[in-house]
Amino acid sequence: MAKKVITFGEVMMRLSPPGNSMFSQATSFDLVYGGGAANVAISCGYLGMKAAHVTRFPDNALGKAATQFLRKHWLSTEHVFYGDDMLGKYFLQKGAVHRSSEVIYEREGSSFSLIEPSMINWEHILKDADWFHWTGITPAISDGAAMACLDAIKTANRMGVKVSGDINSRQNMWKYGKTMQEVMPELVKNCDIVITSSRGIREMFGIGEKGDKFRQVAKKLMDEFPKIKKVVGKNRKSISASHQQIQGKMWNGEKYIKTETLNITHVIDRVGTGDAFAAGIIYGLLHFDDKRALDFASAACTLKHTVPGDVNMVTLENVISLMDGDTSGTIKR
Repeated sequence: MAKKVITFGEVMMRLSPPGNSMFSQATSFDLVYGGGAANVAISCGYLGMKAAHVTRFPDNALGKAATQFLRKHWLSTEHVFYGDDMLGKYFLQKGAVHRSSEVIYEREGSSFSLIEPSMINWEHILKDADWFHWTGITPAISDGAAMACLDAIKTANRMGVKVSGDINSRQNMWKYGKTMQEVMPELVKNCDIVITSSRGIREMFGIGEKGDKFRQVAKKLMDEFPKIKKVVGKNRKSISASHQQIQGKMWNGEKYIKTETLNITHVIDRVGTGDAFAAGIIYGLLHFDDKRALDFASAACTLKHTVPGDVNMVTLENVISLMDGDTSGTIKR
């Protein structure tokens, strides 16, 4: 029977000038929808898992259109809630070669930011789930979103559902009166798997020093929060906006594991690559041992760089083929 993952977070409308045009050149925008946790769920759906996303949309045509986008991409939308009238959005100017991509957000006052814990029955939502996933962006949006996320994590703990958090957050998002240093520890200490970086651990928890190796700060994080069983991350080398290199890494409490470096010479779309990595870790740890799970996540992340839009739509066969060394890109007939 297929494993089931539940994710929680905001979904936004993404508007981009066509191709690699700049905002000043745009006379139209390409429109897709995406958001960190939803991207993970969709990726899991394409890999053959059962997946559902919990979110809140405005009760209008845009909210219904965003719901249809999720449904189109293999997600159950039975746990989508509606209210208020604004859908969060962001504008992406895609970079190329030595010009970086740029993002402008418009999400303050969105329907999701006004969510309250009382709106969600987590026991009902998680009753047949194998995994719950959240990202550090969600508790940064509002106090209501943070409290709802904490409720979900604690409910998953009680029900024996594995919990993963991708906790690389953005300091400048925390605008509602609380800091990530105040909020994140209570969320993270109840996780089984944490996806982060040495810098993220240092900034959120004051653990480690600048220059410490990943395995050192990961071990310290697990000492601080004993429920955590694995700390996962990736090394990214940006040769240019169009040329990237990816390597996965993991401290599993006993040993340090890393993957071979994968070379991405022609980036199509970098957005959502971290979410593809997270989906790969979830699928991998539910089906493989730690080393193969990490290889799977790195391959999934690498393939996302070739897919336009926020979400990774590659199949299980695509990921396994790359993971097993097929980098040829030949036509599949």
